[in-house]
Amino acid sequence: MADTMKLHYTVDADDFTVAGEASGAVKKVLKQLGFSSDIIRKVAVAMYECEINMVIHADGGVIDVEITPEKIRMIHSDKGPGIKDIEKAMQEGFSTADEKVRELGFGAGMGLPNMKRYTDEMNITTKIGEGTVVDMTVYVK
Repeated sequence: MADTMKLHYTVDADDFTVAGEASGAVKKVLKQLGFSSDIIRKVAVAMYECEINMVIHADGGVIDVEITPEKIRMIHSDKGPGIKDIEKAMQEGFSTADEKVRELGFGAGMGLPNMKRYTDEMNITTKIGEGTVVDMTVYVK
């Protein structure tokens, strides 16, 4: 592998039929590159949760992934409404998902907590009415 591999994905809003395609594609690349199943699982779970949040809450967005032998960094950027209270949103079970989304089996309020749980670093930058950037890193030990 070259020192750095960069991948870019677009996530469509409200399209649950393709939600998870980016995380699935990255999982496949990491397998091909020979990363451990533990690292692959962490990246896939964190990325999927963020991708689903982008579909549900943020009118879609873009994901940029940077893969090096030392770490996998995932930057999810959207132009959604922003997160009003990050501390509250980080609490397990807290959700702003509507009934339609809940009927589809999403919106249990585990997205952000799972992203934090499965990554080594996670930073959220958000502006109400402008969007959110979730920057997550998993280190290869």
